[in-house]
Amino acid sequence: MLILWLALCLSLLLPGCSPAGDRGAPLRIGSKAFTESVVLAEVAAHLAREQGLEVEHSSGLGGTRLLFEGLRSGQIDLYPEYTGTLIEEIFSGEKLSGLPALRRALEREGIRQGPPLGFNNTYVLGMQRETAERLGITRISDLRDHPELVLRFSNEFMQRADGWPALSRRYQLPHRDVRGLEHALAYEALENGSIQVTDLYATDAKIEKLGLRRLEDDLGHFPRYDAVFLYRAELSQAQPEFISRLAELGGRIDAARMTGLNARVELDGQSESRAAAAFVSAEFDTETTAKRKNVARQILLRTVEHLRMVAVSLAAAVLLSIPLGILAARRRRLAHPILGAVGVIQTIPAIALLVLLIRPVSYFTDELGYPQAVVALFLYSLLPIVRNTYTALVSIPPALRESALALGLPPGFRLLHIELPLASRTILAGIKTAAVINVGFATLGGFIGAGGYGDPIFTGIRLNDYGTILQGALPAAALALLVQGLFELLERWIVPRGLR
Repeated sequence: MLILWLALCLSLLLPGCSPAGDRGAPLRIGSKAFTESVVLAEVAAHLAREQGLEVEHSSGLGGTRLLFEGLRSGQIDLYPEYTGTLIEEIFSGEKLSGLPALRRALEREGIRQGPPLGFNNTYVLGMQRETAERLGITRISDLRDHPELVLRFSNEFMQRADGWPALSRRYQLPHRDVRGLEHALAYEALENGSIQVTDLYATDAKIEKLGLRRLEDDLGHFPRYDAVFLYRAELSQAQPEFISRLAELGGRIDAARMTGLNARVELDGQSESRAAAAFVSAEFDTETTAKRKNVARQILLRTVEHLRMVAVSLAAAVLLSIPLGILAARRRRLAHPILGAVGVIQTIPAIALLVLLIRPVSYFTDELGYPQAVVALFLYSLLPIVRNTYTALVSIPPALRESALALGLPPGFRLLHIELPLASRTILAGIKTAAVINVGFATLGGFIGAGGYGDPIFTGIRLNDYGTILQGALPAAALALLVQGLFELLERWIVPRGLR
């Protein structure tokens, strides 16, 4: 608990944002980690800029609960959502019926819902058409007769109240070896035949391109998933013109039009911003353009963001870890609790830790992404530095300690001028290990919009674009090698010559 408290205190030093109710603050828009959500968020962003607002769009922020929690805690102001998802996932215990009941439930959370945009992006199960025809499968019920089929679903679908657990019970499906798979990768897996069934969104552009068959939901398991915008209630008073403009989107985007927007991105290679700008320009008769991305400039900006996360988290970890290591070495009864605590933190999966930190860190800052990533990296950095500091100090030969005692040197002098210099090489090795690990782990910050090299990596995975993935992966690998090299040089400067 002490370490977690210190980590949360660290977030006080991190930059935060004012709520969008402050007219000087940017409008913070979020979107989930799939193309349609990003496109809709970009539509809202273009409408906001048309009203003269500054906009920050954090794209690809993972799943439903992460976005909803960010909205509820004030870390984002607006994001696109689906009514069925809200009813079945967020308010699953309340058995809501109809949009009025949903609106009342949202009002209790300080959130308002815009009008339905005009399309129902329901879940469907999809298969390769040839496989479905060969096996005579047209309905979800038909899957009961084919337990040999390999089923893989998106990770969120595996956990949702209206997802695989409920679907398998409703249809009494016999399949047991069912696992999660990133949605964007499922299409490739269907195409190469490594899986036979996955969950799709009704407006996915690749359904028609790949000639997939949508299986009929013959028992009516899935509810309607009408697309809407959710926004914080304060936004109605702070930005009434924008909210009024946003409401004009109601009923303007039907399923065919949304599928077309998705196709522009996933099939034609346009950016989500360009596709959204073209829609806004045509629909509202305005001149709206999207800025073209300069790849070199983007990589430079991502490098600065990545270095910032790594440097801040590592510096904080060094300031805490070395004293903890010294304390564990000096007070042996504290060694096991200290090493055990930092060891347990290291076993928590990185993405899980990022999500778990969203709510506690929100008490100290309104920003979503960067603070949580820094705190997570800080926590992950503790173990190698604490352990190496402890090991190095307890491994100092007793004869050297006794010589220092015989000379009557005070404890502080012995620590600073004898013990720490003797331990410096091992301590520095722990810091180097933490730094290199941080460079790699920081890419996971892209999952919650922290920026850095993780942004192009997650975007590339979503679009199945290897070039975009490499824009993040290659610089991250190069940076890890550079950091390791810099620490080798630092060792020559810090570690006494006789200990190298």
